[in-house]
Amino acid sequence: MNGKYKVCVYAICKNEEQFVDRFMDHVSNADVVIVVDTGSTDDTINKLKERGAVVYSINVTPFRFDYSRNECLKFIPEYMDICVSSDLDDVIEDGWREHLENAWTKETTRGSYLYNWSINTDGTPAVQYTWSRIHSRHGYKWIYPTHEILEYIGEGEETQVYIKGLVYNHYPDISKNRSLNLPLLKLAVEENPNSSRNLYYLGREYMFANNWDDCILTLKEYLSLPTSTWEDERSSSMRFIGKSYSEKGEILNAKKWFHKAISESILSREPYIDLSLLAYKEEDWSSVYYYATEALKIKEKSFDFANDANAWDYTPYDLAALGCYHLNMLDKATEFSQLAINLSPNDERLLNNHKIYLDSL
Repeated sequence: MNGKYKVCVYAICKNEEQFVDRFMDHVSNADVVIVVDTGSTDDTINKLKERGAVVYSINVTPFRFDYSRNECLKFIPEYMDICVSSDLDDVIEDGWREHLENAWTKETTRGSYLYNWSINTDGTPAVQYTWSRIHSRHGYKWIYPTHEILEYIGEGEETQVYIKGLVYNHYPDISKNRSLNLPLLKLAVEENPNSSRNLYYLGREYMFANNWDDCILTLKEYLSLPTSTWEDERSSSMRFIGKSYSEKGEILNAKKWFHKAISESILSREPYIDLSLLAYKEEDWSSVYYYATEALKIKEKSFDFANDANAWDYTPYDLAALGCYHLNMLDKATEFSQLAINLSPNDERLLNNHKIYLDSL
C-alpha cells in the first residue's frame, strides 16, 4: 500500500472467527495487519492468516487487556509510522486511511475519532463518543487490566489531532461473558487507588451486575476523590447512584441524585430522561411531560462522553406525548408522537399510541 505514512492495524482476539472476514474487509488497505491471539479454540487464527493478517499466539495467565495489547505492540515493526488499534468486532468505515493521512502530520503522536459504541437495529448510531486509540509507533503503552487506555511515555509533548471523517462502528458479540470485568476492575482499583476513572468503571460494573449497594458506595467514593473533576463523568456517576436508589425503592433519594446530575452537567439530556421515566412509573404525568420537554431543549449532542441512546432517539418525544395525552393536551400529544415515529417508523407501540391520540381528538 502506497501512502504518506506506513500504517499498521493491530488487535488482540480470542474465539472471534465470526468477525474475521468483516474485520479484514475494512482494514486490508493497511500496510500490515497484526493480531495477537490469546487462546482461541475455534478457527480464528487460520481465518486471519488466510485473509493476510500476521498472527501471533500468546498465553496470558491471568488474563489482562493491557498486558495483551502491549505484547501486540512489540510485534509491530519499528519503521511503522502510525498504529491503529482496533478490535475484531469493530468496523472502521471505508475511506479511513485517506482521512487518517490527511489529518496526520510528522509531529502528531495520537489521533482521536468518532466511535459508535452501539448501533440501532436500523443501522443508525446509538451510543457515541470520541475515542483515541490511534497513535505513533513509539512513545505509548497500555495501562489498566480492563477498560485499558493508552499512556504517553514519549519525549516532548503529546500532540493530538482529530481525524475528521474517520469512524469506528462497534458490533459486539452480546453473548460474550462479562464475568472478567468485575475482578479486573477490582484489580485496577487496587493497583491504582487514586485513579477516579477506574473507580467510576467499577461502580458502573456493580450497577450492571444489579449490585445496587456496592454501586452506590463505590460511586460516592469516586465523587469524593480529588481527581474526580470531569463534569460529564461525575454527572454519569450521580445518575447511576440515582438508578440504584430507584431499584432499591428509595425514590426520593433517586430523584435527589438525578437532580444532582443535572446541576453537574447542565447540557446533558440523560438525567432529564431518567427523571421523566421515573415519573412515568409513578404516573406523574405533569413531571413526565416537564422533564421530557426539558431534555428536548438541549439540541446539541456532545461527543466528549458516551451518550445514552434513549436520550437522542424517539424516547423524549414518546414521553412528552404520553404526558400530554394524560394531561388532555391532545394536539401536542399527536405532534410529539409524530416526531417519535419519524425517528422509529416501524415501532408498533408508537404507531398504536399515535392512533389512540388521533382517535381521542
